[in-house]
Amino acid sequence: MATAVIQHERENYLNQGSGVKSWLLTVDHKRIALLYLASITFFFFIGGFFALLIRLELLTPAGDLVQADTYNKLFTMHGQVMIFFFLIPSIPAVLGNFLIPLMIGAKDLAFPRINLLSWYLYIIAGIMYLHCLLTGGVDTGWTFYTPLSSAFSNTKVVEAGLAIFVAGFSSILTGLNFVVSIHRMRAPGMTWSRLPLFVWAHYATSIIQLLGTPVLAITLVLVVCERVFHLGIFDPKLGGDPLLFQHLFWFYSHPAVYIMILPSMGVISEVVACFSRKRVFGYEFVAMASIGIAVIGFLVWAHHMFVAGISLYSALVFSLLSYLVAVPSAIKVFNWTATMYKGSISFSTPMLYAFGFVGLFTIGGLTGLFLACLGVDPHVHDTYFVIAHFHYIMVGGAVMGYLGGMHYWWPKISGRMYPEAWGRLAALIVFLGFNLTFFPQFILGYLGMPRRYWDYSHSPEFQILNVFSTAGATILAVGYLLPMVYFLWSMRYGKIAPDNPWGAAGLEWQTASPPPTYNFDETPVVTWEAYNYEHIPAPEEVPVER
Repeated sequence: MATAVIQHERENYLNQGSGVKSWLLTVDHKRIALLYLASITFFFFIGGFFALLIRLELLTPAGDLVQADTYNKLFTMHGQVMIFFFLIPSIPAVLGNFLIPLMIGAKDLAFPRINLLSWYLYIIAGIMYLHCLLTGGVDTGWTFYTPLSSAFSNTKVVEAGLAIFVAGFSSILTGLNFVVSIHRMRAPGMTWSRLPLFVWAHYATSIIQLLGTPVLAITLVLVVCERVFHLGIFDPKLGGDPLLFQHLFWFYSHPAVYIMILPSMGVISEVVACFSRKRVFGYEFVAMASIGIAVIGFLVWAHHMFVAGISLYSALVFSLLSYLVAVPSAIKVFNWTATMYKGSISFSTPMLYAFGFVGLFTIGGLTGLFLACLGVDPHVHDTYFVIAHFHYIMVGGAVMGYLGGMHYWWPKISGRMYPEAWGRLAALIVFLGFNLTFFPQFILGYLGMPRRYWDYSHSPEFQILNVFSTAGATILAVGYLLPMVYFLWSMRYGKIAPDNPWGAAGLEWQTASPPPTYNFDETPVVTWEAYNYEHIPAPEEVPVER
């Protein structure tokens, strides 16, 4: 125990300067990751508060909590905050920033100052969006569909669009840093075939960020120009084409789904391998599946537009491509399952989140095939079926992966262990609360309840399913609050973490917990294949603290 205390008190990235200035001007990728962690947590709770108000409004058929205009702003700002200020930066900006240099054996990312700039751009964008929120909000839906956004909405469309424009540059700089670092800064012996699958997933994500985000940025600038200068780009009255906006928007925003889900898939690959004590089955196929998702993801955008007026032949092609993109996702799920088969599985908190991810992501992916089907999509388009599908992927997938990753690497980030019993309880609450919240929405959507409706008194039979959904949302909120509480508690009272508490493979576990400022005392040399668990002794069972 004395050795562990001395180890914890030695020089590390947390105790190298404690003033505010040392944090705000840091170029240490690990500290920047923590700055992002605090920032995205703040926006997560703002977006969650909007979601809570939405669910309280839908508790009764009549629109009796907020006015219709306010409800429009609530679902718009919930979507924009959660997507652009939480989901997209969550795993790449927090876990990716912290772990990629450690995983490839580097002392930092390739461009440390650009890394800090990306956080400042995120904060500037966040302040701009908060100003928009506090001075009237925006009501166009998170998609900014024209001509509503360019001509008819009287809300803060310009401010919201510019905020997301700035946030896009933060995303681009993060992706640029990752690509260059992975190409140029790998430790000796860290070949492409030895890279952790977490790194492969972020490499694919970075490609999407670099190629897709500028398209969204340009599109939002065009909306602002049309709104301010009355240029005829999207508004039919000015000679514009609203379908052009949808093509441009979804060309980015469908690949953006993979910006959110690919990093989670990387997390699950690490967790499943560690807690099954096995090399990931079909490592090469799982790695290439990440690249395949990134590539094919750029070819499926118009499945969002089957009822928007595109030709039947275009719709048929995009339908087939949408089925094709399911193949690399299925490869990952099957290979994770094969990895667990006959593995020495331990049911620690990160593994529970991994189980939850696989189940929820599978349901979300399979229901996506309904939306890619030309015969079914017109029936469920713009209903709660779409809401449920999207949240099974984004919340059931991306957030479960994020929480699983936070629990898996928390001992490395903080140097402390969290209470395992509370971690397992939180994972169970999140899983149950999520399903109670969103599964009824599949039924609601199939029965015909449109999304974005403030008042459904014309169909009071929908109330019972909405009551289930609102009850589930309160349970889910408890599940999300618990980790924040015990993570903060563990920073002061948690047991000091050993360097490798899980007996995991990977370079990040071969340095101290928490790591020193420059990660490694000496540049590591990699001489083993990825996930060589047959040569790593399993740790003792993690004690369940009560």
